[in-house]
Amino acid sequence: MSLTHLSASQGLYDPRNEHDACGIGFVVDIKNRKSHQPIRQGLEILANLSHRGAVGADPLAGDGAGILLQLPDGFLRAECAELGIGLPASGDYAVGMIFLPRDGLVRARCEAALEQTVAAEGQVFLGWRDVPTDNSCLGRSVRPSEPVIRQAFVRRGPGCPDTAAFERKLFVIRKQTHHAIWDRELLSRQPFYIASFSSRTLVYKGMILARNLGVYYPDLRDGRLESALALVHQRFSTNTFPSWALAHPFRYLCHNGEINTLRGNVNWMRAREKGIASPVLGEDLEKVWPLIYDGQSDSASFDNALELLVMGGYSLAHAMM
Repeated sequence: MSLTHLSASQGLYDPRNEHDACGIGFVVDIKNRKSHQPIRQGLEILANLSHRGAVGADPLAGDGAGILLQLPDGFLRAECAELGIGLPASGDYAVGMIFLPRDGLVRARCEAALEQTVAAEGQVFLGWRDVPTDNSCLGRSVRPSEPVIRQAFVRRGPGCPDTAAFERKLFVIRKQTHHAIWDRELLSRQPFYIASFSSRTLVYKGMILARNLGVYYPDLRDGRLESALALVHQRFSTNTFPSWALAHPFRYLCHNGEINTLRGNVNWMRAREKGIASPVLGEDLEKVWPLIYDGQSDSASFDNALELLVMGGYSLAHAMM
């Protein structure tokens, strides 16, 4: 299984020797007052980070950019009402931001796999929302890889007594869905990726020039979209080729720099899988392996490892130590 398709080694080129440097920004209201301002300021930061990202021969083809927000309950509630989707109280539902294949038949199979996994894990699938996009800002070299982007809404099931338990179950559902789709070889090199799946946060990202993130996603310009924080990232892709899935932010972090011990770290994680136990995740722990897939960047691998520690009961601060 691989998230990217690197060129084979040839001449002096070896994909193992790629390196990176990116641009990041963070806006937060320290009193946790939600408004559209942090989102607007986050987009402004991205526009000023263009110099930290790479651009190809196609002037509209960048390495990717994105923004992580708190779940905008008011906005989503209004949008879902128009679709006939009734949302429960904030915290009792989650949203998956999902990149899907353009092929209708393959996409339907991927959507069915997610819905089946949600039900199998005791949660309630509520419905889908098509995320509005404007691909006029995408380069010609990017458009062939553009996914269909949809949001999936899931209600907390009776087996999850609180938000923390719900987040752990969403983690398991996401991993199980990826495993099911890739193991069945449904994709045939077509994109499937869950950018975020949470009752707390939402990620908008893609292979978009930083200054065009708000153009591509009209949601981000909607004044009803509110958050007390915005975490933004402009990618400079070097240790993997650019892709929609590997744009930042990920589910917990965005990253600037190079993890030079990446291969050793990944090998250690794989070697320890059978020896890891968690009283918090319990039997669900076996459902998340493999944790790290071939073709992931150092940052994506780091995010996967960090997420496992947090879901296993560590505080975020402790897990980062």
